[in-house]
Amino acid sequence: MTNMLSKTRALASRLAVFAAGLLLSAVALAAGGGNVQQAGTDLNDKASLQRGAGLYMNYCSGCHSLKYLRYARIGEDLGLSEEDVQANLNFNGGKIGDHVISPMTAAMGVAAFGKAPPDLSVISRVRGSDWIYTYLKSFYLDESRPVGWNNKLFANASMPNPLWELQGLQQPVYGKKTATGEMPVEGFTISQAGSQDAQQFDQSVRDITAFLEYAGEPAALKRESLGVWVILFLVFLAFLAWLLKNEYWQDVH
Repeated sequence: MTNMLSKTRALASRLAVFAAGLLLSAVALAAGGGNVQQAGTDLNDKASLQRGAGLYMNYCSGCHSLKYLRYARIGEDLGLSEEDVQANLNFNGGKIGDHVISPMTAAMGVAAFGKAPPDLSVISRVRGSDWIYTYLKSFYLDESRPVGWNNKLFANASMPNPLWELQGLQQPVYGKKTATGEMPVEGFTISQAGSQDAQQFDQSVRDITAFLEYAGEPAALKRESLGVWVILFLVFLAFLAWLLKNEYWQDVH
C-alpha cells in the first residue's frame, strides 16, 4: 500500500511539472505576440550563412554585438579568407582575432532608443530561430512610438526596423476593436516598396536568422559533421561486439 501511494505521488508530481511546462510555454507565446512563422534555416547551407553574415554586419552590427564570437572564427567556419572577412564583415577596423563588438555604447543606445541594444550572441538559443525570423518581418510604422516603429510579435519594441530599406515601409492592417478598445494588428501592407520583393526579403531574413543561429552555437557546424562518423563508428563497434559475443558463446557451448 505504501509503495502504491509513493508511485501515485511520483506520477502526480510528474504531471504537475508537465502542466507547469505547458503553462509557461503558453505564457511565453502570449508575451511574444502570438504564432511565429517557420524560419526554414539550414546550417549546412554555407552560402546562406555567408549572406547572413554580410547582412548582419551591414544592418545589425552597428547596434548589436556578438561578444562571444570572433571574426576569425566566422571566417574559419564559413569558409571565408581573412581578406574577405576584413573587407566585407569587419567594419570596425579591428583585428581578425577581435570579438564582434558594436561601436554603439550602452549610453549611446539609451540616448537613441531609451535602452541599450542587447548582445545577440545567444538570442537564437533564448528565443529560437522561428521567433527571430518572425520578429524581423513584423515591424510596421507607428507614429505613437518614440522611434516611429512598432512590432507585431514583440509589441512596443524600442528599436526601429533595421531592414526597412530592403522590405519597404510596412503599414499595419487593423482588425476589429476588442472589448478593451484596442485594435489588434492582423496583417501588413507595403506602402512604399523596398529594394527587394517579398520572396527576396524572406530569403534575406532567413539568411540573417541562420547566421544568428550559427552564432549562438558555432560548434554545432563541426559537431553535426562529426556526428555521422560517430554513428558509423558505433555501428561498427556494435558489429565487432556481436562477433565477439558469438565467438565467446560458441566456445561455452
